[in-house]
Amino acid sequence: MVLTDFSVNSGAVFTEAIGNDRLDLLTDYPFTRLANLLAPITPRANVAPILLTVGEPQHTPPAIIEETLRATASGWNKYPPVGGTPEFRAAVGDWLTRRYELPAGLLHADSSVLPLSGTREALFMLALLAVPTQKAGRQPAVLMPNPFYAPYEGAAVMAGAEPVFLSATRETGFLPDLDALTPELLERTALFYLCTPANPQGAAATPAYLAKAIGLARQYGFVLAVDECYAEIWLDTPPVGALQVAASLPYADGKPWANLLVFHSLSKRSSAAGLRSGFVAGDPALIGRFSRLRSYGCAGMPLPILAASTALWRDEAHVEENRAAYRAKFAAAEAELGGRYGYYRPAGGFFLWLEVGNGEEAAKRLWAEGAVRVLPGAYLSRNNPGEPNPGDAFIRVALVQDTDTVAQACASIVRILG
Repeated sequence: MVLTDFSVNSGAVFTEAIGNDRLDLLTDYPFTRLANLLAPITPRANVAPILLTVGEPQHTPPAIIEETLRATASGWNKYPPVGGTPEFRAAVGDWLTRRYELPAGLLHADSSVLPLSGTREALFMLALLAVPTQKAGRQPAVLMPNPFYAPYEGAAVMAGAEPVFLSATRETGFLPDLDALTPELLERTALFYLCTPANPQGAAATPAYLAKAIGLARQYGFVLAVDECYAEIWLDTPPVGALQVAASLPYADGKPWANLLVFHSLSKRSSAAGLRSGFVAGDPALIGRFSRLRSYGCAGMPLPILAASTALWRDEAHVEENRAAYRAKFAAAEAELGGRYGYYRPAGGFFLWLEVGNGEEAAKRLWAEGAVRVLPGAYLSRNNPGEPNPGDAFIRVALVQDTDTVAQACASIVRILG
């Protein structure tokens, strides 16, 4: 058998430029950038690292997961359906109706709920569903808050849309200013990602805010994707949900969820990031098309995981325990920070968004002098012409460790940054 050396004998040319050049429009993922930033730095000896970068809850997952996986292990040898099981959809539908006080029977789970293997891949794939070749005769736009969850930008770019970064600062209540959106921009908008409670700032949208966003989506014909993955980690009041608001608005032809999709996950709610389990719910027409698209590009959620997820959505006791643990951590952080760095008590989520002057420099100092690893805010945001980058001066601190460790880390932040 003769092996041909194509690089010599055929004159073939291999180049790094081969492939989809849209990928080159993206920066490295935030945690890759952080690893490169801190790689040259060795923390002081004999200091145990405290990792507060990734939003990966370190609480013990509920025992119900292991129990259900063991009881349904016979399902591992079966290909699961993309649409999940009737039991999963019913559990999600019941939870949404109960949690958001929806009118009985308004949400039809079999047509309005789709299971997801975590929400990140679905939020990314949504752009493939929502973005047409052109919108209003121009390149489509995908709107997102700035700072933002990185997959929003990646999805927009890889779908051929223009990502439009809407500054979400203290002045705008840490949410995009909907009144600043121009008709010209809205006419070519195909998709609007909105996160509430926001990552990283923890701001929760009001009913009036969500009603306006839903109204704009319907008026201008775009998909409103509301990422509610942090909705079950709240300190004082349960955040209102987009389905809840949509149910209170006038709608025609029995379509209360028109143009609207909401995303939820068990990663934060149930401290089960490794389960990779979530769902999308809303507009049945969009859910149907999403299911069709996912049939081509995604594997269904395994049956044992569907069973464990069903059990988790039907249980609230572990969620209340989880929420109480985060409240204790925020109390510990507040006691140590004492109002420094613009500290405020967020409406939801488990992040601190601290103003430190220069996020990259602060991250390097904290790692070098205290072995505390945080994420520069600039890695979650982009520059807009004529505006300061809304993340440059900030660090994001994920309160995912135990209460004592959180307190220790916050004390180190004060000691090192002053």
